[in-house]
Amino acid sequence: MSDIFAVLLNDVAQLEYDRNKPLTEYQTRYLESMDEKMDNGIEIGGETIVQPDFNQKTRFVAANLLHSLQSGDEGMTSALCTWLATRHPDLKQLKYDDRGNDGNVAIELVYDEEYSPQVAVSFSKLN
Repeated sequence: MSDIFAVLLNDVAQLEYDRNKPLTEYQTRYLESMDEKMDNGIEIGGETIVQPDFNQKTRFVAANLLHSLQSGDEGMTSALCTWLATRHPDLKQLKYDDRGNDGNVAIELVYDEEYSPQVAVSFSKLN
């Protein structure tokens, strides 16, 4: 079993999180603070949820992770990825797919498929 949690966009790995690396005290406190803030309400798809359940928090974090990836906010990306990896210890992959014609992004949480790191293949030009 792999301890790697991966975030993919259109089947291309964006992040790999190693669960074997311990969190610092600061990171642990930050995640607890995130939980407390979400307990006070979140907004998903324009709807305010006053007392979100665990699944709603997960959807919220996953959606915000995609936004932070796309905007290049490394600190927030790291925090959101860490939240998912620690709060969902059996989560193996988070897959985003924005290739549909409708402009929407499909989000899939994968618990039953181990992530296999991608390998770069180099091609040489033949003369």
